Amino acid sequence: MRSLPDAELAAALPKVLLHEHLDGGLRVATLLALARRRGIATPAADEAGLAAWFDANAHAGSLEKYLDGFALTVAAMADEAALEQVAFEAAEDALADGAVLAEFRIAPLLFEPFGIAPDAAVAAMLRGLGRSRLPSGLIVCAIRNHAPELALRAAALALRWREPAGGGPAVVGFDLAGAEFGHPPSEHAAALALCREAGLPLTLHAGEADAAERVLEAVRLGARRIGHGVRLADAIGDPAREHLVAEVVEAGVHLEVCPTSNVHTGAAASITEHPIVPLWRAGVSLSYHTDNRLMSCITHRAEAQALLAHTPLRGADLLAMARQAAQASFLPVAARDAAVAAIDRHPAATSAA
Repeated sequence: MRSLPDAELAAALPKVLLHEHLDGGLRVATLLALARRRGIATPAADEAGLAAWFDANAHAGSLEKYLDGFALTVAAMADEAALEQVAFEAAEDALADGAVLAEFRIAPLLFEPFGIAPDAAVAAMLRGLGRSRLPSGLIVCAIRNHAPELALRAAALALRWREPAGGGPAVVGFDLAGAEFGHPPSEHAAALALCREAGLPLTLHAGEADAAERVLEAVRLGARRIGHGVRLADAIGDPAREHLVAEVVEAGVHLEVCPTSNVHTGAAASITEHPIVPLWRAGVSLSYHTDNRLMSCITHRAEAQALLAHTPLRGADLLAMARQAAQASFLPVAARDAAVAAIDRHPAATSAA
């Protein structure tokens, strides 16, 4: 595999996508069309201009600036047909990028001010995912800087859609997303307990804009996976804090790392200096993801290519990450096993070195 150019290898590698926000991953053409249909002004009138606007936001080095685009995408997606279309296209784009399994996430209550009932929003997105042949599921997010009562509503919503009446893709997990600093996961302990007691898996954003200790706090609240978690690397080599890393490793918690997004939001200085390498070398279970394909102007294969080009990680490392991601997925065991089998029989795997 090492003899392949980075771009060719990145395209060939089978991938598992665990961390992608539907409202952050629209196609530029789709966003423009949806905005026009709803009469919503956009920062640019054509695809090239709109793509350039997102690229400028991505490179502002600020999480707040990075999040500006979500006001536009949520407003443009705020009808059931649009939600279904966006979900379908996200699954198809992941499939085209080499995904063998995917989970997508969103906060359905964000569409309520636009007149879309949360249940209707979830139903539409599950219909969209079901139109693709990619095995996939939906993670319901609560916004951590919103009231705990809203998180409880989101948790109850997630539980209602674990087994849709018509079969097909389902809600497979619950997440806390949004502004992390100043809003620890414990603020929403009641919602997390509701999901935990019902057996719905938790993946919580933690250790992106706040300290390593937040990762362990999320784990102790029941998180089986962590969104980002990169600040955990700050504890490596620190005698007073290295127990944080050891506890995460011992618990078998999986980190959904999003390198390019982390650079764009200021959580990492560059891909070269990204904490994914020391975390991987410390034995932490982790994998690489896109986070927001539109906001970060990234694809999963480009994420792989960047890691191959700018870090010591090789194809064998990225394949091992894909296996760990498949094993950590919240999809049913049959889907997880099929994804692992697809990874192991892929030509890139059989030629790994």
